[in-house]
Formats: sequence, C-alpha cells, structure tokens
Amino acid sequence: MSTSNLVARPKLYLETTIPSYLASRASRDLIVAARQKLTQDWWDERRVGFELFVSESVIQEITGGDPKLAAKRLGLLESIPILPINPEVRRLAQSLLEDGPIPSRAIADAAHIAIATVYGCEFLLTSNCRHIANAELFRAIRRIVEAQGYDVPSMCTPEELMGGEL
Repeated sequence: MSTSNLVARPKLYLETTIPSYLASRASRDLIVAARQKLTQDWWDERRVGFELFVSESVIQEITGGDPKLAAKRLGLLESIPILPINPEVRRLAQSLLEDGPIPSRAIADAAHIAIATVYGCEFLLTSNCRHIANAELFRAIRRIVEAQGYDVPSMCTPEELMGGEL
C-alpha cells in the first residue's frame, strides 16, 4: 500500500450519550426516537471516517443501570481506546466549572469537554445539548479552553456530523 493512500482520520471523542442511544430500547418519545435513529445512522455510515476514543468517565457512566443494556453499551466500545483522566484534564474541567458556563452539578460534562480537549480530539460527539453541544455556552467554553493553551474541539451531535458532499 502506498503512503499516499494513508490519510489520517480526525480524532473523535464519543461522549456517554452516544453508546447510550445506540444500545437503548426504542423510545416512544418522538424527539428521543429521532436522536436514536440519527445516532445509529452516524454509527453505521460515518464512524469509520474517524479515529474514535472514549474515556474512563464514559466507561464508568455506561456501566450503570440495566445490566443487559450496560453490557451492550460496553460491547459497542470494546475496541475503542480509553483515554485516562490526568492532572491536565482535571485542571481544565475545574476551570470549566469555576470560571465558565458549566454548572457544578454537571462535573461529568466538564470532564468530557476537558478530556476531548487535552487529548487533541477534533470532534466531541454528543447528544447532550444542555451543557456540551450548546451554541450559547460555546463562547465561554472556548475562552477558557484557549486561555489554557488548547484548541476547543467541535462539539456536535450525530446529525451535525453526518457529512456531505464537498
């Protein structure tokens, strides 16, 4: 294989909502059902275009609840590298909570943003639009991330990352 065929895939961090939507039972709530379908479509059609990562935080979150669904969620991620939480991640997450728009009760959300940022992921894929994929919070998140010398990842939903023709 020639080196011209080797193209680096963008690094993408999968936040907890992604494996949760993939493994959950079909919802009767139309909005949730649509998000489940979009997540499944992204997983089936687009994930191969990215170098995927999760974190210790994601693994911890998906192991709760119904044991059968937890096993299904874990199975989806079994071949995906796990990024450890290190002191840099803790510092950035703390800044997002203390100096930024992430409320203290959403410490896991701050951790996801910090992990994706510190490890240089271009994308953070989530269905969490309250604290992560939220355009109103993005400016404050970006200000804190850039003040600490990092580039902020694109925080987006599966629908936003479905690709398109160029």
